[in-house]
Amino acid sequence: MKVAILAGGVGSRLSEETEVKPKPMVEIGGKPILWHIMMYYSQFGFNDFVIALGYKGEVIKKYMVDYCALNSNLSVCFSTGAIRITQRQICNWNVELIDTGTETQTGGRIKRLQPFLGDETFMLTWGDGVSNVDLHRLLAFHRKHGKLATLTAVRPTARFGHLETDGDRVVEFSEKPQTREGWINGAFFVLEPSVFQYIDADLTHWEREPMEKLAKDGQLMAYHHDSFWQCMDTLREKKLLEAMWESGKAPWKIWKEEKNESISDGSRGVHWDGLGSNAVVGQTRANGV
Repeated sequence: MKVAILAGGVGSRLSEETEVKPKPMVEIGGKPILWHIMMYYSQFGFNDFVIALGYKGEVIKKYMVDYCALNSNLSVCFSTGAIRITQRQICNWNVELIDTGTETQTGGRIKRLQPFLGDETFMLTWGDGVSNVDLHRLLAFHRKHGKLATLTAVRPTARFGHLETDGDRVVEFSEKPQTREGWINGAFFVLEPSVFQYIDADLTHWEREPMEKLAKDGQLMAYHHDSFWQCMDTLREKKLLEAMWESGKAPWKIWKEEKNESISDGSRGVHWDGLGSNAVVGQTRANGV
């Protein structure tokens, strides 16, 4: 099953970082949040990614193209220019990087990915949020209800401390999930290909007409996730995620430290025609995986 990730927005509320890079490339613990999201999906066996690019998409392309080489041992022949990876990190991702336009809205980006997602169920999320949602249970929930779309409903942590008062005396103070405010859309969707029919064109906002129409038609279901979820819209939220990572207890980090493996007859394959075009990045191995 393929995982679509929207990574084309400007991220204006995080302008301290996004003047030179797209928001999905803002780093948490020295790695882009996009990498964290992909690592999380990978732990559930989802390794085929289709990434919708827009604002400064060339930064994401360069990162993906360079990732394997920069995190591997290399053998370089200066006389021929040949480069061979002799030891690399274990990573079985296949990544399609698709230019979807700088002005395209979320619905339009999803629509532009249709040729690359095929006629099968797919997952979708934004490139700026992490969670510890159980993706296998999410998928099972989606398959059981048989509707076209499932979103993950979450309760975000309140931005400001919640107060309960008795007159002027504070009797309770907390920064827990804002349960009193109800559920919100936390992305981490599972979708059927028929949802493309609900999207008109590039300027369509997925969260407006398409999702409103899906709900009206009884085709939108919510998987309630009452554990960790956090988006990264502001510098404050970036620092919050960074602190979680540095504590060694980041809720979304369910993988072990990456290990290197030797390659005797494998090669890294990169097929592209420039940073201004769509790209496919993957790895080939001796056993064909």
